[in-house]
Amino acid sequence: FMPGNKLLVFVSGSGTNLQALIDGIHHTRKARIMLVISNRRSAYGLKRAEAADIRINVETLKEFKESGRGERRDYDLHLASIVNREDPDLIVLAGWMHVFSQEFLTTVKCKRIINLHPALPGEFDGKDAIGRAFQAWKEGKITSTGVMIHHVVAEVDKGQPVVVEKVEIKKDDSLSDLEDRIHTVEHRLIVQAVELILLELAAEVTKP
Repeated sequence: FMPGNKLLVFVSGSGTNLQALIDGIHHTRKARIMLVISNRRSAYGLKRAEAADIRINVETLKEFKESGRGERRDYDLHLASIVNREDPDLIVLAGWMHVFSQEFLTTVKCKRIINLHPALPGEFDGKDAIGRAFQAWKEGKITSTGVMIHHVVAEVDKGQPVVVEKVEIKKDDSLSDLEDRIHTVEHRLIVQAVELILLELAAEVTKP
């Protein structure tokens, strides 16, 4: 690993996947999380970042619009300008509940952007993936679900997977049992995906 590699993480919620990255990547010095951006002031992930002495930035779409700075597209361009100032090697969306526009993806200089999605590729894209998988299982349509970390493209949850893992649904499972099992896999997989990309970055640097 190249300890100088810089990560920028986007979070919207409790930040358990951010915590997995803080413990598995940042504290082990495999790379440095330089900034955590949230679109919600109440996101507990911000407290996790502060506890690890990582800088935070809160940018809410509502406040952006109310301050007269523009609409959703302008907000995305504003976020892209923050990212470009930081110049990260990798951007991780770790429970980020805002779909980036094509403008963001085109404007941002860092083209390595990965997202976590609690479903297998091509299944249950978009919101409430775990709830929808659980319902499909109850209806006898599926026997398992999964977790993937994938590259981000404009189409939601359609980017090329970095890592994928199947998660079984057990016969006595409640929705919260399944959620717990999936979250445990997420925490391991998000670190694994970042490690794989860091190794790719290191290989590029050492190419003759």
